[in-house]
Amino acid sequence: MSKKIFTEREIKTLSANPYVKSVGPKGITYTDEFKRLFIIENEKGRLPRHIFEENGFDIDIIGIDRIRSSGKRWRAAYRHNGIVGLRDTRKGNSGRPSYREHSLEEKYARLEAENNLLKAENELLKKNGLCRKEAEEVKLSAEQKFLLVHFVIEKFQLKNMVSHLCEIAGVSRSGYYNYFSLQSREQREKRDAEDEIAKEIILKAFHFKGRKKGARQIKMTLEGHYHITYNLKRIRRIMKKYEIVCPIRRANPHKKMIKATQEHSVLPNLLNREFKQDTPGKVLLTDITYLYYGKGQKAYLSTIKDGSTNEILAYHVLDRITLDLATDTLVKLKRNKRVKLAKGAFIHSDQGGHYTSPTFQKHVKKLGLGQSMSRRGNCWDNAPQESFFGHFKDEAFIKPCATLDELKREIKSYMTYYNNYRYQWDLKKMTPVQYRDHLLNAA
Repeated sequence: MSKKIFTEREIKTLSANPYVKSVGPKGITYTDEFKRLFIIENEKGRLPRHIFEENGFDIDIIGIDRIRSSGKRWRAAYRHNGIVGLRDTRKGNSGRPSYREHSLEEKYARLEAENNLLKAENELLKKNGLCRKEAEEVKLSAEQKFLLVHFVIEKFQLKNMVSHLCEIAGVSRSGYYNYFSLQSREQREKRDAEDEIAKEIILKAFHFKGRKKGARQIKMTLEGHYHITYNLKRIRRIMKKYEIVCPIRRANPHKKMIKATQEHSVLPNLLNREFKQDTPGKVLLTDITYLYYGKGQKAYLSTIKDGSTNEILAYHVLDRITLDLATDTLVKLKRNKRVKLAKGAFIHSDQGGHYTSPTFQKHVKKLGLGQSMSRRGNCWDNAPQESFFGHFKDEAFIKPCATLDELKREIKSYMTYYNNYRYQWDLKKMTPVQYRDHLLNAA
């Protein structure tokens, strides 16, 4: 079950949906009618998030975890008892809210406590060298949350706010009290002492022969050279605790974040390498590439290219490979007044996490486009786009750029040159813009 707490504004928004019986800060009660509708649509193969969206629910408010758990519960009830199993006969679910309305004084005290907790959290993030935006990608451990709540309670004398602050922090009240019990403190002190000893041993293996190693190499080095056996999970925990980081072959954190919480959908290959269809605005190709500039700095370029004319219709540059890189390119495509989409137009990409994302696919539908994807691991299915990146890196002056702004100016200059002045043999020796006008005049 999701631990998300609904705000008063979110409760008001959810209550407006006719399929909602009641809403409280911690949960929603849906109507029996919606549960039946969900089962019917789900048995047709519809995804839970799509069913909720089509019936007026905001997925960002409810949260995908809550949707999944509701769907799982309803399917199980339907399997065991049929339609009857979907009726809500639980005590307290008659539509009346199950929580007590607080007085103005209590509400003010709670808001002040929440504010103090947020201030303490911000201070912790600053000490760790993180800004608020970066912190959204970092989850605090239960231990850190217990310490934060304890700090706020002690500093502002909020002994009667333990339950409320634990709820806001997303930890249990019993866990909080257990953490600060005498027995738990003694156990933590004992484990910390053992961890310090383990850290020194692991560091020896980490620096063995002057070559830094990952957890598995450390485990094998300890066993093979020092004749010490440590569990792999323990090694990883110690490395995380003391920030012992191996710089070799680190996973891309952005790809992991993109795929972590959403239902991604891979779509069929509608293009089948038929890139040249002699219709401007019919086949749109998109992809992302990395650019090294200055002194080892890295940026990312996302483009949308017309498959028939080779014209770059939209592009976006960022210093991080987040979902915004792909969705903002679509926004720029929409704003481009020169782009006239043909009937049956669709956008083609590889199966990267950006393009399988529900958010990206929603943007594509809003533009009235279809969507196509290359076969897994087959770069030839998007060859013209890959070819453009190759020419771009050869011809643009990327490396000399010292700053991101400088890089953006150079990319803008090259895109203008490429679309308007770079003649191409396969376009009847015309530029992409000239060839686009040629096709439109011939139609």
